Amino acid sequence: MDKENKLKHIRNFSIIAHIDHGKSTLADRMLEITHTIEVRKMRDQVLDSMDLERERGITIKMQPVRMEYDLEGENYILNLIDTPGHIDFSYEVSRALKAVEGSILLIDSTQGVQAQTLTTLAMAREGGKEGGKKIIPVLSKIDSPLSRVDEVKEEVVKLLDCDPSEILLVSGRTGEGVENLLKEVVKRIPAPKETYLGENMLRALVFDFKYSNHRGVIVFVRVLDGKVKKGDTLLFAVSGEKFTALEVGTFSPEETPRDFLSSGDTGYIVTGIKKPGIASVGDTITMLKNPLPAYPGYMQPMPVVWASVFPEDADDFAELKLALGKLKLSDSAFSYEEEASGSLGKGFRCGFLGMLHLEIITERLKREFNLKLVITTPSITYEVVNKNGKREKIYSPYFFPDDGNLEAVYEPWVNLKIITPVEYIGNIMQLLFDHEGEIGETDNFGDNRSSVSVKIPLRELMRNFFDELKSTTSGYGSISYEIGEMREAFVTRLDLLVADEVVPAFSRVVSKKRAEQEAEEAVNKLADLLPRQMFTLKVQGKALGRIISSRTLSGMKKDVTQHMYGGDITRKMKLREKQKKGKKRMKEAGRVNIPQDVFLKMMRTGDKK
Repeated sequence: MDKENKLKHIRNFSIIAHIDHGKSTLADRMLEITHTIEVRKMRDQVLDSMDLERERGITIKMQPVRMEYDLEGENYILNLIDTPGHIDFSYEVSRALKAVEGSILLIDSTQGVQAQTLTTLAMAREGGKEGGKKIIPVLSKIDSPLSRVDEVKEEVVKLLDCDPSEILLVSGRTGEGVENLLKEVVKRIPAPKETYLGENMLRALVFDFKYSNHRGVIVFVRVLDGKVKKGDTLLFAVSGEKFTALEVGTFSPEETPRDFLSSGDTGYIVTGIKKPGIASVGDTITMLKNPLPAYPGYMQPMPVVWASVFPEDADDFAELKLALGKLKLSDSAFSYEEEASGSLGKGFRCGFLGMLHLEIITERLKREFNLKLVITTPSITYEVVNKNGKREKIYSPYFFPDDGNLEAVYEPWVNLKIITPVEYIGNIMQLLFDHEGEIGETDNFGDNRSSVSVKIPLRELMRNFFDELKSTTSGYGSISYEIGEMREAFVTRLDLLVADEVVPAFSRVVSKKRAEQEAEEAVNKLADLLPRQMFTLKVQGKALGRIISSRTLSGMKKDVTQHMYGGDITRKMKLREKQKKGKKRMKEAGRVNIPQDVFLKMMRTGDKK
């Protein structure tokens, strides 16, 4: 097949949607119809390869797959990229959209357009300015008795300014409408175009990668221009690392070696690289002999949430370091560096894209490497100006300066969009007031729903905002956000002391006006979670230069005279006096050993004893 004819028969597309709108189930039906996977090997969410993805029912890692589809006697190659729907992974989604010519915008017909739908749609349209990328609107779950097809169609027409006849209807569960959707993908999504750059030229966009112990980093690429084969000497345009292609191939959905990948293809390249920090999403692979500049729009994902991770057993430090290095090889978006704490020993300060990203990485550390960990309360980055005029970034609450040394503090704010049924607007306004939100414009959105624009401190977004919004709107509210400007913050460090000793893992930065309430809640929660000790101790909250909350935990009692029967009372009095002195010494020198589950429960907002 000549190059032009081959390109004419390729369709590169992705499925974009809000989390839990049925992307993976729809992909399952496509794989069945195109006979990409044998029936005996078929299972639910087949493209979600991680146990965590299958348990939670969400896509965490992007998964490309090549399908062959016959339409009217012509054989087409359909390259699908199944993308994550959660806001934490929006940068990866934006790069995947650069690797395709069109997208299926999937909207749950039982829920309607959600906030994250708007975010992914905006990214798809942004890509459209560069190359006329096609968006196919599709309503899913039409077999559900809760489906509201006509109402949601109106929302989509208003959102996309399209004709109602352009909106397709499918059911991922029953397969209804999926065959028709594949036909429309071929008809509506344009074939890839190649810019001829000359012989031995190559430009391939990295949209994801993974790590293999035997073969090193395996990059997932869309070949934009040129051709690559096994044995070619290649170069990462941004990181500047050179390597030899040990194997090239496509996904079916397992890795299938090919002789070469050429313009329009989506596939993988085995690099053999076994050191972290080389591969990153958005980089460009090019020939070493004839290097081309990187594809525009690359940026390094910036962590927005920080937490310190320590091994429960100090002897596991080397193992934790190795585990983080291996995870970094398959996920360039999180960062880590060594740090030491007086009470927790040596560990790592880690940066994450969001709370879900943090949860996934720490869960993988426990599962895949069998590590027992202590994780500090998550924090954000603050910029502080000290009394001496020195400006510095603070990533850990424990290193946040005392009030007496501070001139000013600055924190990131986020631009938030909330979509909710109209009847919950009043409740949401109260919630936003409690979280220091600034309310912008409110638009009517489709049938009986409103879109609210808000500015809010990132610190408050992390203070259980997602769960409270879901509770306030009975699960119908949805949210998307992007990092905005830095503003002055009126915050202070809250320390928790156990037996007069500060526990760094429990330190946090809180709003000054909520300091007493936060201290009271944290002290009571920790006091309820701590196991009883042999001696009486205090749990205290310290902020604004003083103790603002305190609770005393009485020690275990033991009757040291229980073995005595009769005799002079002074014998018993002497023993009790001896016990009293021993308890006093223990109180002065005793240390409290805090179990790991207490750290984890203190980190999770809703956990009680």
